[in-house]
Amino acid sequence: MEADYARQYRDLYMRHWWWRSREEAILEVLHRQFPPNAGLQILDVGCGDGLFFDRLAEFGQVEGVEPDERLVAPQSRYRARIRIAPFDQNFRPSKSYSLVLMLDVLEHIENPVEALRHAYSLLEPGGALLVTVPAFQSLWTHHDAINHHHTRYRRKTLDPLLRQAGFSILEERYWFQWIWPVKLALRLSEKLLHRPSAIESVPPAWINQLLYRISRIEHRTLGAVGVPFGTTLMSFCRKQGAQQSN
Repeated sequence: MEADYARQYRDLYMRHWWWRSREEAILEVLHRQFPPNAGLQILDVGCGDGLFFDRLAEFGQVEGVEPDERLVAPQSRYRARIRIAPFDQNFRPSKSYSLVLMLDVLEHIENPVEALRHAYSLLEPGGALLVTVPAFQSLWTHHDAINHHHTRYRRKTLDPLLRQAGFSILEERYWFQWIWPVKLALRLSEKLLHRPSAIESVPPAWINQLLYRISRIEHRTLGAVGVPFGTTLMSFCRKQGAQQSN
């Protein structure tokens, strides 16, 4: 992640309509898959400053691992629960987890199968993995470059990696369908004008709220019925004993 983007990440996560609507959609998936007060042991990979910890706490005990030290404030109230380290074979916690989250993480990793296998090894029997990734290489823009992405995924590229790592896919959806034409237009604009688009920022409050509402309505309609395109792909998987359902 570029330094300028890293400096404003907290504000984007806390206020920007995209992060707010993605968080609500993730929580809806977890509520469908787990009972109330499930008492899970949760690992948030690429957790930043633990900005999602409060919401995840309703499902159990949460801790995280974050490779980019710039994203974790020394005074963070969650600092003791966040390990600053790459997510690789050297990350060996002393316990197993019920749920591992990799939220827009996999696209940053050069060897995604190795990372997924490591996540698998950290899960208890029957444990779950929830992954979100940017979708469709045709939508690659400057935003991907400044975030140091290696690729954008789609079902036919992500699913084989998940299965190769040993996971069964229980639920999979594309999200943010309405952004598709916007992202495509942005990509074409960057190519034609030969200049990158501006770094993401929080829009004025009324626009921010409007886009949030549009996204939430879409998650509950087009996203719920499994429309085969979008700018984000979500996959919920189990370590064992589950039948695939798309």
